[in-house]
Amino acid sequence: MVKKWSDQDINIDSLKNQTIAVIGYGIQGKAQANNLKDSGLDVIVGLRKDGNSWKIAEDDGQKVMEVGEAAKNSDIIHILIPDMEQADTYKSEISKNVTENKALCFSHGASIHWKWIEPPTNVDVIMVAPKGPGQRVRELFLEGFGTPSLVAVYQDYTGTALNRVLTLAKGIGSTRPGVIETTFKEEVETDWFGEQVDLCGGTHSLVMKAFETLVEAGYQPEVAYFECLHELKLIVDLIQKYGLTGMYNRVSETARFGGLTRGPRVIDESSKSKMKDVLSEIQSGQFAKEWLTRYKNEGKNAFKLYMREIENHQIEKVGKVMRNMMWPEQSN
Repeated sequence: MVKKWSDQDINIDSLKNQTIAVIGYGIQGKAQANNLKDSGLDVIVGLRKDGNSWKIAEDDGQKVMEVGEAAKNSDIIHILIPDMEQADTYKSEISKNVTENKALCFSHGASIHWKWIEPPTNVDVIMVAPKGPGQRVRELFLEGFGTPSLVAVYQDYTGTALNRVLTLAKGIGSTRPGVIETTFKEEVETDWFGEQVDLCGGTHSLVMKAFETLVEAGYQPEVAYFECLHELKLIVDLIQKYGLTGMYNRVSETARFGGLTRGPRVIDESSKSKMKDVLSEIQSGQFAKEWLTRYKNEGKNAFKLYMREIENHQIEKVGKVMRNMMWPEQSN
């Protein structure tokens, strides 16, 4: 049985005598640091002195220090810089300040699970992973609600690791909808799998192939864009709110019958077999090794070729025109 906690289960006062260093002020770092501060916790933001985020964090009312100083002056070091930068930053600026009884905290388990970072044995190692982008984590908090999170304890040296991570989850607003216990291994492997076969990779491939099929059959690209991309959000919103059955109960009977009888022909057992191959690559560490090697050799150029292929696709060119028609105030 999965373990769950809600707001009334956690007393935030248990962390009010501890200082939290949020390392990084990107999308998640900015959201979590501000939520924690607004919850009454003592927060320091750790940044590079010449970085673009320093003034932004100061303007948000945050106490800002260089990364090493923030780590030194904190009890909990919450590392929210990109995965591929964590190991080098930890080695050069954080590790010497990871002293007994402190906690290392993450919002993704990759660096610990794949041993890119190997923490000392006399600290807690914990994770709170919001199930939403940083902007939404902040928006929902300000609305009086929150984004659900997964929490995990990898190493409990002090005997208080679980309480620490649950209190952090409450501080960022996640106990309002609820938090669920996981492990670093489970979080990494399921997170990457979802991104690759469903949420990002699977979705973009499905949308593009559907669009191509209609256009190649002689239909107008603009109409194909509406049917294959634009309306996807409406269906996903229904699925998120009501589940798969609830979605089908809220679309037309024709859509219901067509989807139920034709969908499994498109995404079939052969697709599932390929998904299993992708999962095996994640579980074995093959994907982690490939990504780490490519990043070290190419940096952000590692995915530029793939991005360029999408940017040059007809659906993106048509999409820019269509989005400008619907939302002229927004940039593409």
